[in-house]
Amino acid sequence: MAAKITPRLIELTYEAVLKAFWRRKALQKFLLASHVAERFVESWTADESKRDLLDRMFLRLQATDRGKAVIFQIARNISEKTTFPDLQNWEDSDKKIQEAHKSVQELKTYLYVQDEKIKTESERQEFQERARAERQSIQKTLTDRARLQQQLDEMHAIVGSQDGGYKFEHWFYEMLDYCEVSSRRPYKTDGRQIDGSLTHEGTTYLVELKFTKSQSDATDIDSLKAKVNKMADNTMGIMVSISGYSSVAIADASGSKTTLLLLDASHLYLFLSGGMSFAEIVSRVRRHASQTGQAYLPVVHFHG
Repeated sequence: MAAKITPRLIELTYEAVLKAFWRRKALQKFLLASHVAERFVESWTADESKRDLLDRMFLRLQATDRGKAVIFQIARNISEKTTFPDLQNWEDSDKKIQEAHKSVQELKTYLYVQDEKIKTESERQEFQERARAERQSIQKTLTDRARLQQQLDEMHAIVGSQDGGYKFEHWFYEMLDYCEVSSRRPYKTDGRQIDGSLTHEGTTYLVELKFTKSQSDATDIDSLKAKVNKMADNTMGIMVSISGYSSVAIADASGSKTTLLLLDASHLYLFLSGGMSFAEIVSRVRRHASQTGQAYLPVVHFHG
């Protein structure tokens, strides 16, 4: 049931039904079609007037939710009437039909206004619910990203340790899950340890994670290159080195048709600060590599 069953709605519905029907059988047929209980309709005695029946019916229907739904159905049905065959062939048919039209039009107008109010209220509530959900989503995003940053900050105290390496690895894939980037956790293939992989924009990247105090060097680059070269075409590599890279490592990773992208702590913190999504960061570095052959693009040069 959409509209509210108000005293005014009941009054208008009552009058419209009263004016639209004159013969007993026509009114009984209409009430049955509007889901008034057959037992009640059949209780209409010969000495009971049409007005008496409607008084009794509307009083009873107002007492329950089901009854109110029936009132609403009656209101809808009578408001849709455009002709009044039951009012034909009376001496004052024209007057009866005119009054019926007037009553039905008043009810129809009232229902229309009610529907518009409900529509506006529904839209307002829908907007409020959507805004509330968006606020909750934003708050959850900020909370989760803040948690990821706190965890990474705390890990700096154990950088270079084996335990730190394991925790960084776990953190990195939690971060990818948070970013909804498709990934695979560390695995072995042909005896080689792979730190995992991620897939972005149709390209699969083997992941190499370095959580060391010293910068990654050319040896680290060569190791990742060898792993990538053993894979299928369209496979590339992403190295994430928390302490950055030596100039030799960057030069070794770069060049014509480079298959590597190099990220460091500044790229991670760009994401954690909300500056860019991790996927956008990968896309930016990949675009730079495609355009220049350089595998590494410092965050400070992202807008250059």
